[in-house]
Order: sequence, then C-alpha cells, then structure tokens
Amino acid sequence: MAEHMIKVEKWDIFEEKFKGPQKGNPFIDVSLVAVFKHEKSKIEVEGFYDGDGIYKIRMMPEYEGEWSYTTTSNYPELDKIEGQFNVIKASNNNHGIIKVHNTYHFVYTDGTLYYPMGTTCYAWIYQNDKLQERTLQTLKNAAFNKIRMCVFPKHYDYNHNEPSRYPFEGSLESGFDFTRFKPEFFRHLEMRILELQKLGIECDLILFHPYDRWGFCDMGRENDDRYVRYVIARLAAFRNIWWSVANEFDLMVSKKEKDWDRFFHIMQRYDAYQHLKSIHNCKKIYDHSKPWITHCSLQAQEPYKIKNYMEKWRTVSKKPVVIDECAYEGNINHGWGNISGQEMTRRFWEGTLRGAYVGHGETYMHPEEILWWSHGGELYGTSPTRIAFLKKVLEEGPEEGLSPIKYAWDVLCGGVEGKYYIFYFGLNRPSFVEFKLPDGIKYKVQIIDTWEMTINELRGTFQGDFKINMPGKEYIAVRAISIE
Repeated sequence: MAEHMIKVEKWDIFEEKFKGPQKGNPFIDVSLVAVFKHEKSKIEVEGFYDGDGIYKIRMMPEYEGEWSYTTTSNYPELDKIEGQFNVIKASNNNHGIIKVHNTYHFVYTDGTLYYPMGTTCYAWIYQNDKLQERTLQTLKNAAFNKIRMCVFPKHYDYNHNEPSRYPFEGSLESGFDFTRFKPEFFRHLEMRILELQKLGIECDLILFHPYDRWGFCDMGRENDDRYVRYVIARLAAFRNIWWSVANEFDLMVSKKEKDWDRFFHIMQRYDAYQHLKSIHNCKKIYDHSKPWITHCSLQAQEPYKIKNYMEKWRTVSKKPVVIDECAYEGNINHGWGNISGQEMTRRFWEGTLRGAYVGHGETYMHPEEILWWSHGGELYGTSPTRIAFLKKVLEEGPEEGLSPIKYAWDVLCGGVEGKYYIFYFGLNRPSFVEFKLPDGIKYKVQIIDTWEMTINELRGTFQGDFKINMPGKEYIAVRAISIE
C-alpha cells in the first residue's frame, strides 16, 4: 500500500488542500488543525485559507517512513479528514532546518555545519518581476547564504514607490482590511522563498518594521496576532525560514515589550519545528537572554559597539550572536550607508574573531534609485568577494567553530586554544610580530591578506615563542594550525 502513497522528502513540504466554505470571512470564521503522526513523532499544525474556497495544511516531516494525519475543524466538510503519505530520504542539497550548535554556532539538522554570511534586501519582493529575477541571479553568483527581508513593504528614503502587491485586501487610498489576507501575495512570497532555498539561502523573514505608511506596523493586537499565526501556518513548513520578529523593534512606539514577548509565545506555540527566532534593534536592545530567543540579532554600526555588544551579549545570553547590520558599503547621504568595501571587510573579520557572525549590506547610489539594501538588483561593492573569502577560511577551520581568545590588547584572536588560531591586525601595519603559543605543539603558519585574498604558508613549523616578518600593510591576518 505504501508504494501508492504520496512521497515527500524528509525536511521538505507535505501539502494537502481541501474544498471548504467561502461565506463570511473564512480567515476568521473557519478553524482548521491537523495532527500528524509517525511512530517517532506527533505534531500539530494550523491550516490556512488560500482563497477561492481552498484550505491547506502544510507540514515538514522530520522522520522517514509512513505518516498519517487527521484534521479537526469547526466546519463539518473540513473535520475528521484523514490521509497518509510516505517520507523518503533527503536529497543531497537538503540538510534540514538550522539549529544552534555548540552554544555560539549553527548547524543543519543533518549535522552539516552552517556559517551564516548574510546580506540585507528588505523589500526586494516588492520590486518589479524583472528586478526580482536579477536579484536571484546575483545571489546565485554570490556567497551569501542568508538574506534579511521583510513581509511588509518599506517606506523610507529611496523607497517611495507603491507596491503592486499587498498582504491584505485594500489599498493605500481606501484603507486595508487587516482581517482579510491576500493569498496571491503570500503565494508570491512563498515562490521567492523556495527559489532562495534552491540557492542554499536562508530566509531571515522580518515580520514587523517601523518604516510604514500603510498601517501595517499598528494593526491592533488581535490583527497582529492573527497575522503572525497566518504567516506561521503558511511558512513554518519551509526549512529555510528564520523568524525575525521585527527590524528595529524599538522604533515602533505603538508596541511595548509585552507585545514582543507575546509574538514569541505565539511562535513557540504554533511553530511545530521551532525555527530560529530573533528580534533586531536600533538603539535599545531586547533582552536576548529570554528563553524564546535562539540567537542575538544586533545592529552595531559604530565599530566600537561590536566589541561592547560581544563582551556583553555573548556572555549574558550564552547564544550565537549575529551582527546583522554593521553599516552598509555605499555612498549615500547617510553615515550608516557610506562606508568603504575595506571597512565592511574589516568589520566582518573583527566581528568574526570576537565570536560573532556579521551581515553585509550595500547602498551605492543608482540612477534609478535601485539600492541593493532594499531593492536588490546587482552588487557593485568590493566587499562581497572578500566576504566569500572569509567564508572559505571559516569552512576550513575547526568543526567546533571559532571562539574569541584573549591574546594581546592590540591583536584580535579567535580559534580553539592549542589547536587553531587566527590573529587579525586590521588597520595596524606591523613589519614583524612575535608570537607566544603553547609549548610542545607544532604549528604551520600562514599569512593571510584578507583584502587581496591570498594565503601564504611560511616554510617550516613553529612552536612556543617565535617571530615572523609581516608585509607591513593593512588587513593582514596570521593563521596558526596545529600539526597533529
């Protein structure tokens, strides 16, 4: 019998759809829940209305073998529906969802290590289709494996165009009905998330933000909560989803801390897979030590803040730290969008060796005001190839990931004590350096030019106290790897 069942890959999406009532407001009037059972698991998910009398349930199976489900609904035609399907082995490019690993790092469910090298394109799904396709092509040829993007459109400098799609019924002129979602908008969003998934890119999805002229940032408690549950019902089965409850939450004055706490509670209750969850700040930082936060998502545009935030939040939260916004490589009129490629690259290396992961952004002026940071399109900066180089260096490193190592006040160091060290000199330009490493362990030593992207291995082996000559230029790192 199992041979004739629907087959779904582990960590892929099982979806079933049913015909149901269209009268009234199905988004409010109809409830639909499905319980999925496997010999090793039992999970419950909410269904959702997808328009035109169609209701759907989605789930992401985490075990191979036979699964069954039963629905519960307040409408007889959707109640007590049963079904079965068979889950098969995941394909080579399907590693599952990402979880926290070794306290400060990340790993896919199948054990494959994950080093987040993210970028930001807040409103790329709101651009014309041709520009969206160009964005995907750019991402295909870049090394970024995470993207921060919004569900809602963005109103801010360089972002004044009116979207062609909205998440709710209505318009800017007539107002929006926050009780009625636009399924065609969410189908488009889902299509783009799946396209990111095919490229191996995680979707760090921002649910709320303050840059709004449509009323989406202040819909009222009941509508806010319904929106969060609807997004979870539709998207939690996508393995490449991360939940970012808000971008710059502290600028949304209509919401208090208890509101943000409540959204996290909703996610805990309705996301059966417990995807990664964070919240992003402008000035005031949310308490990342709260148990429902999986990792710290921080904005640290001033370089000194990277050091201060790391010393505090890595220690206090005992969770991974992601500097999702360290300013933007570009040349616009805002200071946060006007740093060089060299400075962006330096901040990546600094954040990494302080024990964080760092996110990229780009804001170069464009004749048509197409800036990567919000619209996508093409990358023009010099940092993305250097970030790809850093990613390669990390992937060559120890499986347990890098941890900050106290070494010298003027030298950043990260690695694994006695096994693996990276020393970063940043803007300093030493002509030689004297090292002091543990006695009795031999190391091979490499000089890394983080800007020219070269690795030069020195002849011989080194141990204990030793001295090496340096290039006398900026952006140099030294890697010492123990020889076992």
